[in-house]
Amino acid sequence: MDSRRPPSQQRLTMLKSALSKDNITLATILIFIMVIMGLFVLGPLVAMLQKSVQNSQGDFVGLANFAEYFASPALWLSLKNTVFIGSVVTVIVGVLAFGYAYAITRSCMPFKGLFSILGAAPILAPSLLPAISLIYLFGNQGIAKDLLMGHSVYGPIGIALGLIFWTFPHAVMILTTSLKTSDARLYEAARALNTSSFKTFFIVTLPAAKYGLISALIVVFTLVVCDFGVPKVIGGSYNVLATDIFKQVVGQQNFSMGAVTSVILLLPALLAFFADRWVKKKQQGLFDSRSVAYVPAPNKLRDGICFVFCSLICLAILALIGMAVYGSLVTFWPWNQTLSLNNYNFAQFSTYGWAPYFNSLKLAAWVAVVGTIIIFIGAYSIEKGRSFGPLRNLLQMFAIIPMAVPGMVLGLGYIFFFNDQANPLSVLYGTMAILVINTVIHYYTVGHMTALTALKQLPAEVEAISASIKMPQYKVFFKVTVPVCMPAILEIAVYMFVNAMTTTSAIVFLYASNTMPASVSVLNMDDAGQTGPAAAMAVMILLTAAGVKLFHVGTSQVIDRYTQAWRQR
Repeated sequence: MDSRRPPSQQRLTMLKSALSKDNITLATILIFIMVIMGLFVLGPLVAMLQKSVQNSQGDFVGLANFAEYFASPALWLSLKNTVFIGSVVTVIVGVLAFGYAYAITRSCMPFKGLFSILGAAPILAPSLLPAISLIYLFGNQGIAKDLLMGHSVYGPIGIALGLIFWTFPHAVMILTTSLKTSDARLYEAARALNTSSFKTFFIVTLPAAKYGLISALIVVFTLVVCDFGVPKVIGGSYNVLATDIFKQVVGQQNFSMGAVTSVILLLPALLAFFADRWVKKKQQGLFDSRSVAYVPAPNKLRDGICFVFCSLICLAILALIGMAVYGSLVTFWPWNQTLSLNNYNFAQFSTYGWAPYFNSLKLAAWVAVVGTIIIFIGAYSIEKGRSFGPLRNLLQMFAIIPMAVPGMVLGLGYIFFFNDQANPLSVLYGTMAILVINTVIHYYTVGHMTALTALKQLPAEVEAISASIKMPQYKVFFKVTVPVCMPAILEIAVYMFVNAMTTTSAIVFLYASNTMPASVSVLNMDDAGQTGPAAAMAVMILLTAAGVKLFHVGTSQVIDRYTQAWRQR
């Protein structure tokens, strides 16, 4: 700025700069997303916390509800059951997923690409699917119930097996990424010192992957304690916190106690969230620009063991998925095992017919479109915005909050906040719009982090050059940022679509008769004893998610070629 100009002109120049079109646009976007976070994240959570300290008449009772909760042996037992199942599943999945990720990244076994695909398959299915498959396998009329040696699958055994299946791919993805970033120089040093392979594993491999392993264990534990589908379908009388919330709200209409249970369920999720953030900070910097990527050398014994190990896990995954498909085709289990498509005639078993499936397609499409647009524009404003630093930092903090909130807690908070006639937004309750909003918020953080990762990879020179030639930032966004980040944008859209198809816990309280999604229809048909139609609807969800994922893989290859050609221009 020219110091020779009068102070009044200097102030006028600064005012014009502050009121530029870019700054006005940026401020509008930031404020809009802040309002969204306030209304659809903080508002429901505050309403839930407020309800937890009120009685059924809405009077303030302080911590009396919490005292009543912990004084109840049944409710206290649910808390202990939740921690027990969470611990058992976390340990088992941690061991299996680490071995699987190690085999994919550190061996030269054949079919690694196929194993990677099959290992991720459970993430495309609702958590209800493995529970239904386990009933067909080990239930009272199961074809392999003798393998349990007289134990019942309806309880901790079934819950643990179902959740191991469902959480396994989440841990594998984290551990695979962690193991890929090991520095080959450390292994060369170990070989130079004649260190055995066994000792190298404990002094090089495990320490390098420890933060990834801790992060995976935290994610698995959080998913287990917050899941509702598996314990609801196969838990029997073995209660956990997630099913307690459902019973308190739907069964007993005891909203205050449901809010108390939600607060208690929120605590382990919050602890896991902050621990995960700490782990990720520690993990940064373990692989720098001077590091050399590790490339495994062939070893017949190791590669053979890894192949057998991965084959057994994939067989178990295929057995559960295949059993659900088979059960959906059996006319009437177990008395008439003739194969037919009778269970797919949903109108015969439910007054809703195919409507829930098409509701889920509509929900997933809206979530993918609306969620991706808001997430990417919000992430761009935070990462590439040129002004309003404090506001951008505050929004970045708010964008992380949804990851720490379990789906059932968020859904229950929406009941208290939106099912209130004093709230002008109560018109949203029971509509498709509230399902879309809830699902976008529920999965906002992962999409946001994906967008930030893609945006950080853009050269900083792009923004500097555009600013120097006074190119409006919105033109940079559409002409540079969007084309280069198109693979990440598509990945976010597919992630949002698949999760909207499979989610149950976050929307189980919010649907109306004309907006019931497919995942809730599975739950209702299973409750009515219609296991075959429930399996059929779960299979339809799986096939749809798998089809979208395959479309994503094919489209990504085309977009990658387009992006590379664009960058070479």
